[in-house]
Amino acid sequence: MAGADVQILEYTDPGCPWAFSAEPSRRRIDWLYGERIEWKTAMVVLAKSPDEYEEKGFTPERQADAFRKMTRDHGMPIDTRERPRMSATEPACRAVVATRLNRPGRERQLLRCLRVHHFMGGLLDEAETITNAAVDAEIDPTQLQRWMNSDEVTDALEADMAEAREPMPAARMLDDKLANWSGGRRYTCPSYEISRVSDGVRIAIPGFQPFPVYDTILANLVPNLERRDPAESVSEVLRWAGTPLASKEVAVVCDIGKEEAREELGRVAEERQVGSDGFWTLTS
Repeated sequence: MAGADVQILEYTDPGCPWAFSAEPSRRRIDWLYGERIEWKTAMVVLAKSPDEYEEKGFTPERQADAFRKMTRDHGMPIDTRERPRMSATEPACRAVVATRLNRPGRERQLLRCLRVHHFMGGLLDEAETITNAAVDAEIDPTQLQRWMNSDEVTDALEADMAEAREPMPAARMLDDKLANWSGGRRYTCPSYEISRVSDGVRIAIPGFQPFPVYDTILANLVPNLERRDPAESVSEVLRWAGTPLASKEVAVVCDIGKEEAREELGRVAEERQVGSDGFWTLTS
C-alpha cells in the first residue's frame, strides 16, 4: 500500500474467539489512521483436524461455555449454542491464504466473513461455510476452491504456520501470551508485529490486548502520525466500514458505550441478530 507509515502483521485464525473479540480495536486503529496503516495476515492454523481439539479435551460443550464467557466479557456477537462437533480451522485458513495470493486486498474481507459465519454457528471445515463466506466477500466460490487446491497455497500456508511458531524474542518474554505446540511456543491469536516502514523497527504484541496497548505503541513508534477524531455518529461508522458491524465495534470506533451505540443504531440501522447482539446495516 503506497504511503503507509506502519505495517501490522496479524497472526490470526478465523476460528479464534479472541481474534474475533479484538475486531473492535482493529476497527478503531483503521478509523484513526486509515491508509497510513497497512495490514497483513498470517494464518496460525489452530487445528488441522477436529481430533486436535478433542485430544486436548476441548469439546463442543466446553466450546459453548467459552463462547458464553467471551461474548459476556468482550461484547462481540456469538451464537453460544453447542455445536454438533468441533471443526478444523485449516480449510478456512487455506481459503484466506488462497485469496491473499490470488485476489490481493480481498483476504481481510474473506477473513471477516469466515469469522462471522463461524460465530453464527458454521463449521469452518465444511464447504458450505467457506462458500457462504466467499459469496459475502464477493469472491467466486468455485474459483476459490481451485486456488485452495494449488501447491503454491499449500507452501504459503505452511510458511505462515512456521512464522507463527517462531515468535520474536521480545514476544517470548510475555510467555503467558503464547501457546504450546509440539516444537515449542507459538503466537496466540491475535498477535501483532508492528513495523515502522521508514526504518524497519519492529515491535511484537503477542496475544489479545486492550486497545490502549496498541494506541500507546503506535504513538511511540510514529509520534507524528495524524489521527482522526472519533466518529460523530453511528451512521458515519457504518458507511465508512462498508460491511455490517457489531454494536461493540461501532461503540469502540465512536468512543461511546455499547448500550448507547445500540440505542443509536436502532434508529438508523437494521440488526441481524446473532446470540445476544448482532450485526448492523444502514436502512438507507
